[in-house]
Amino acid sequence: MATSAGTVIWADAQAEWFRAVNHLARATPWLHTPARLFAEYGVGVFAALLLASWWWARREGDLRQVTAALWAPVGALVALGVNQLLAAAFAEPRPYDVLPHALTLTARSTDPSFPSDHAVMAGAVAAGILLAHRRLGLVTAALALAMAFARVYVGAHFPLDVVVGLLVGATVSVACYLVARRVGVRLVELLAGTPARPLLTAAPRAA
Repeated sequence: MATSAGTVIWADAQAEWFRAVNHLARATPWLHTPARLFAEYGVGVFAALLLASWWWARREGDLRQVTAALWAPVGALVALGVNQLLAAAFAEPRPYDVLPHALTLTARSTDPSFPSDHAVMAGAVAAGILLAHRRLGLVTAALALAMAFARVYVGAHFPLDVVVGLLVGATVSVACYLVARRVGVRLVELLAGTPARPLLTAAPRAA
């Protein structure tokens, strides 16, 4: 009974947090279009940041940094794969399925709500880029938080969906990188001795 009561209390808190953000959305119509565009198409921003991370690492010429930059998109894909299992296991409904009067600014999806794929992607990319570049990683982390908020703002997710999504994405990306780092660095070092070198570093080959 205690567990059941706790679950109800937590669900009520979730709903209240969502309603607070939803109320903000109703009061800020000027923010609807940019929030919706970022919530739906912000994935492209994170793709551009991944490209910038690789380019920056290549210019620096540090192959360990290059390895981290190249891992970032792989880590994001692995995290999204893990999230598919979590989403299927929990099968939580979207806010608009349980709160029919909620303001929804994006197309409705039949996918599970928890954890948020967008938040997982953003968290994984931010963590991956942080492994390669602190400054660019901090910018990406700020954008990841913005993505998480935007997904709640447009009515696509509950707050917990995006918080857990960020944590899942970052944790999976970093954990897998730590496991594969040695092999990855060695592979990049080997490739740096092949015609693929210009893709990995702008530094001249040692005499």
